[in-house]
Amino acid sequence: MIKKTGTDTLLSHIIEGIEEVKGEDINILDLREIDNNVCQYFVVCSGNSNTQVRAISSSVQKLVSKAVHEKPWHVEGQETSEWILMDFVDVVVHIFQKHTRSHYDIESLWGDAKLTLIESKY
Repeated sequence: MIKKTGTDTLLSHIIEGIEEVKGEDINILDLREIDNNVCQYFVVCSGNSNTQVRAISSSVQKLVSKAVHEKPWHVEGQETSEWILMDFVDVVVHIFQKHTRSHYDIESLWGDAKLTLIESKY
């Protein structure tokens, strides 16, 4: 059995929180091999409305808090819910509405990162 690191455990609970409220197009960007990275991983996903984006953020916060007793160091964007950023220090979660995600295209900006697509359960 492979032992998960704290970051692996955090990632799995973040993904679970996103999937619980049907977040879509979940990508993990591994930034560990990039010079001057801002964290180890980005998790990027989409919601279909302000309400769903807020629900994803809430679900991630609740699940991570309950499972590993961690809270985000910082959260931005809850006022408009076009793009909520949740900073867990080693992992930064970007929750976008689809049109905002395509506009900023985070995956292309960090094109050197290893990209892992999480297959949807739905």
